[in-house]
Amino acid sequence: MKTIHLVLCVMLTLFVATMPLHAQGSSEEDSTGLPGDNFSLQGALEMFKKASSPEEFEKLLNTQDNHVNNIDLNGDGETEYVRVIDKMDKDVHAFILQVPVSEKESQDIAVIELEKTGDATAVVQIVGDEDIYGEQTIVEPNEGVSEDEEVRGDEGKGRPHDTGYDNYAMPLVVVNVWTWPGVRFVYAPAYAAWVSPWRWRAYPVWWRPWRPLAWRVFHPFRMRYHPGFAVVRTHRVMLAHRVYTPVRKTSVIVRTRHGASVKHYRVTRTTTIRGKDGNIKVKTTRAGKRRR
Repeated sequence: MKTIHLVLCVMLTLFVATMPLHAQGSSEEDSTGLPGDNFSLQGALEMFKKASSPEEFEKLLNTQDNHVNNIDLNGDGETEYVRVIDKMDKDVHAFILQVPVSEKESQDIAVIELEKTGDATAVVQIVGDEDIYGEQTIVEPNEGVSEDEEVRGDEGKGRPHDTGYDNYAMPLVVVNVWTWPGVRFVYAPAYAAWVSPWRWRAYPVWWRPWRPLAWRVFHPFRMRYHPGFAVVRTHRVMLAHRVYTPVRKTSVIVRTRHGASVKHYRVTRTTTIRGKDGNIKVKTTRAGKRRR
């Protein structure tokens, strides 16, 4: 009897000891291991929607309580300051979200591409950089598309559809963003293209870096920004994308530190696509065949 009791006690002890490990494993399931896990494209577009100017937009991005930016690219244990640079060509704007990672290098996180399409119409998308998200990842405003109509990514691989950059939505009605205050601001006659004055180790007095949150803590904050936005495959803002492409900045420091995880993502990534007819197709992405 004592032997049975001892065995039960040992088994119970082992079970309790392994519970935190299982809990930790499940909390990491949604993470891709890429730098983009710690920067919300949906959140950035929400801040752009709220901001009255590019300068205010930059401040909102870097406000800790907004939980948009949790990124640490150089591994110093502190969040990075994300500066905003507007590359402007007539009615076309490319707002570059960029991190200075050293005195000589900067890395683009994403670019918000904006075009005026009529007297009172404009279209916008945010494109996550492929060195940060593993591939170019496009997010745009979304109206009225339910979860059942979305295209899922990486189902069954430990990265469910709510990761934020493995969802692909069915074709959407393009949202007119002309009423967004920041959009009206940049199309005012007196507007001069905003270029952030801040650089490596020269930041605004109101900003202090903070220790990045763990994924299991940051992930729920990211998720609150998902309603109202969708991840799509199509570049709708082509002129702005052409303005941005020649000036894209990448960093050797970032590629050295994160290159292995980005390569692993590109090689192993699978996408499950649910069409309108209900049929499911599975696509495996291989290195050198990244989706544009």
